Amino acid sequence: MMRFATPWILAGLALVPALALWRWRAHRRGRSSIRFPDLKLLEGIRPSLATRLRNAPFALTLLGLTLVLLALARPQSGSTHEEVLTQGIDIMLALDNSTSMAAEDFKPHNRLAVAKDSVRQFIEGRKNDRIGLVVFAGRGYTRCPLTLDYQVLGALVDKVEMATQDEGTAIGMGLVMALNRLRDSDAKSRVIVLLTDGRSNRGEIDPTTAAELAKTLGVKVHTIGIGTRGEAPYPIQDPFLGKRYVYLRADVDDETLTKVAESTGGKYFRAIDPDSLSGILAEIDAMETTEIKVRNYVRYAELFPWLAVPALGVMLMAGLLSGTRLMRIP
Repeated sequence: MMRFATPWILAGLALVPALALWRWRAHRRGRSSIRFPDLKLLEGIRPSLATRLRNAPFALTLLGLTLVLLALARPQSGSTHEEVLTQGIDIMLALDNSTSMAAEDFKPHNRLAVAKDSVRQFIEGRKNDRIGLVVFAGRGYTRCPLTLDYQVLGALVDKVEMATQDEGTAIGMGLVMALNRLRDSDAKSRVIVLLTDGRSNRGEIDPTTAAELAKTLGVKVHTIGIGTRGEAPYPIQDPFLGKRYVYLRADVDDETLTKVAESTGGKYFRAIDPDSLSGILAEIDAMETTEIKVRNYVRYAELFPWLAVPALGVMLMAGLLSGTRLMRIP
């Protein structure tokens, strides 16, 4: 953003073409002519360098005047700054990456790939909220603490892979890991969004106990059960036949996930396909909003030195030429 602090001085630029016109007319009036009987006498005479540059001091003076006027008008470069006056929501995402998430009932990809895509879209739709990521299978791991750097968080979501160790699903441990990241948060609202396709069968803490801890800390938990109703194709590697599929019944613990959500003031959702999962996260996005007050202001930097210094140099050059090589004697 550019502006002039004293733009009225720019009216003085009209003097530049006026002075140029005055000089041209004065030069025309001062011309004299000498008659020669034969112009061949002048054919071998070439104009000297001083003759060619006789108007240079005046041109430099006009250029210097232009730069001085622009500098006096005080050009300024402005940059917009934004100050957030209210704090957003702190959200921890708890994503199940157990091997059951490899089921391919969310065509054309498996459950984990679709969940990652939906989570990434959820992150991109937020603004001024700190978001973190926990993954869990047989135990929970923090992949990203609360952050406003959504680009880094999105990259970490992309790198989530199926757990190759710690078999099982420890929903309670996943919740506790997320709570641990929210424990010291002073945000007005703290939320956990948990995505899983199974029931808790591992971990030292069960989901109900973790939910009671969340309620005590004032953390709301939204739970999402992922998986079609009925049987789902699950890929396995056969040493003789290669990749083949077996059909396993979906084992989402709707009852426990509902209890966990409702006991903390949250809501339970069931996603049976990619579209429903995206819609659920969009609904949670709309539910968990806060009014963000932002103050915008512009900070200006003075640019006149970039014009004043060249103007001084041009004026000195004009004076130097007029007083030395191009000096004119009346």
